[in-house]
Amino acid sequence: MKETISTKNAPAAVGPYSQAIKHGNLLFISGQIPLDPKTGNLVEGDIEVQTRMVLENIKAILEADGMTVENILKCTCFLKDMGDFERFNSVYKTYFEESPPARECVEVSRLPKDVSVEISAICGS
Repeated sequence: MKETISTKNAPAAVGPYSQAIKHGNLLFISGQIPLDPKTGNLVEGDIEVQTRMVLENIKAILEADGMTVENILKCTCFLKDMGDFERFNSVYKTYFEESPPARECVEVSRLPKDVSVEISAICGS
């Protein structure tokens, strides 16, 4: 009962994984990095610009399954530099104004393509 969810409105997988997998009422969105789905290129810019692109990609995947950010139960956020935490949060909170999902946010030594942020999500319908 596993279903693959994908959309051209989010970046194609850059490895052996799916954009998202649905199982029952749960949707598991793979870690998204700030790739422009139209060009496949990384977006240029600071942590705010990158965070916005990542969250827009997550929204596109949610929409492909008829969901919205309100369906996100939990996010896992990876930052290259925890010094960006406040600036990251300034963008993140605009997507979750009411009832934000559970989350953890950790600093990691390196992310794919040397980006500054990656976010994965677990969602429910």
